[in-house]
Amino acid sequence: MDLHDFPPPNPGARPPAPAAEPVETGALSEYRAALASAHRHALTWLGSVAERPIRPELDADGILATLDRPLGATGADAAAVIDELAAAAGPGLMAMGSPRFYGFVIGGAYPAALAADWLVSAWDQNTGSRQPTPGTAGVEEVAARWLLELLGLPADSGVGFVTGATSANTSCLLVARDSVLRARGHDPSRGIQGAPTIRFLAGDAVHTSVVLAGRIAGLGEPVTVGADAQGRIDVDGLAAALAEHEGPAIVALQAGDVHSGAFDDFTRAVGVAKAAGAWVHVDGAFGLWAGASPRTRHLVAGVADADSWATDAHKTLNVPYDCGVAIVRDEAAMAASLGAHAAYLPALASVADPYDHTPELSRRARGVPVWAALRSLGSRGVAGLVDGLVDAALALAERFRGIPGLDVLNDVVFTQVCLAARENEDTLALGEWLRAEGTVWASSSTWRGRAVVRFAVSNWGTDAEAVRRTVDAVARGAVAIGIRDLPPIPVR
Repeated sequence: MDLHDFPPPNPGARPPAPAAEPVETGALSEYRAALASAHRHALTWLGSVAERPIRPELDADGILATLDRPLGATGADAAAVIDELAAAAGPGLMAMGSPRFYGFVIGGAYPAALAADWLVSAWDQNTGSRQPTPGTAGVEEVAARWLLELLGLPADSGVGFVTGATSANTSCLLVARDSVLRARGHDPSRGIQGAPTIRFLAGDAVHTSVVLAGRIAGLGEPVTVGADAQGRIDVDGLAAALAEHEGPAIVALQAGDVHSGAFDDFTRAVGVAKAAGAWVHVDGAFGLWAGASPRTRHLVAGVADADSWATDAHKTLNVPYDCGVAIVRDEAAMAASLGAHAAYLPALASVADPYDHTPELSRRARGVPVWAALRSLGSRGVAGLVDGLVDAALALAERFRGIPGLDVLNDVVFTQVCLAARENEDTLALGEWLRAEGTVWASSSTWRGRAVVRFAVSNWGTDAEAVRRTVDAVARGAVAIGIRDLPPIPVR
């Protein structure tokens, strides 16, 4: 089913009953006042995000100076609490939803996704099981099917909505660990003590979330096998490492390097890993979404042959936080590793429950904002979103190259741009100047032996005007700190 051809309602379905006017009880009155206050403050904030300085006005200590006091014995009116919260926290908020915020690979929030997230909180459904929460569980199942279709992944894969990319990587590696041990005759339910040693391999540019996930899963940090200049895994190095030992192995590949945006050669790397009997996991926190656009789909050629995938809908898809996605080809293996069973938990033997796909029993209905974003955009809209982010990154890179004394260090293939002056001190000073000035916020980092200011284009609102204002701010910053047009220096 294509998202832009949404089917009509089932003609045989019973129409919903007209919504009755709520009875104005004391509790409802308190909800109404508190939510009205939240609505007012939310719209004030959203109306200011595009133009306000991106940096916070106060640091954490400044916020604590206002809020850090004894709790007190008596409470306060709910609406007054919301007013107090907005007033106290407001000066410490960063405008992360700004179209000129490029830090940490963070997207914004589409209107439909944000509104759906509010409903998720109001509905207060513990979406662990299909039986008690069929409304939200059903919405999540549709969202999961749409995601698999858009990303070009196997349609019968298991999908779990988790907190973020790190928890998605962790969930997938837990399944990978159990599966490779089970294939070697070890029962994972007995734990990993006495189990065969699992080799965990990755490229040199492996993201820290995969490293952390490996530690949590008991695999340790991955052994790195090399990478090219843009961070793509060295496939020959991977083949050599796999040939050194027999035994269970897990290989972590990458869709979208956090600095360059580069994608591993999945066709070759997956083939090499599979020939050695290894499980292949793909960290696609933001880059897996390249599969949703015909223009960028070539970047993930071969990725569907892997065994598991992790992504984060808060990044490229622009839904609110708390929306990672763990995907495993073998749904039964996912349920065997992550599912929980108890006499009091309702279950159907023939259908997996949401808690079979995540390491949680209690959780909010994270997949509902994903459904809302996808329903709002349609498949062509998602492709347009991806293409727009890529266009903005390419435009930034092209115009940055025209600023004397600055270089773009990476091949811009997706949404990442790494900018540097000829001297590391100047690059660091430029990043600090930009963040203090407030028009633009970009992360400082180190890549290939050079200090860089990294621009991660992730917000759906980053349009031509945002690009213009970003380049203008960078040009002003280069002049302000005295960056000179020196001969280029080699990049290691």
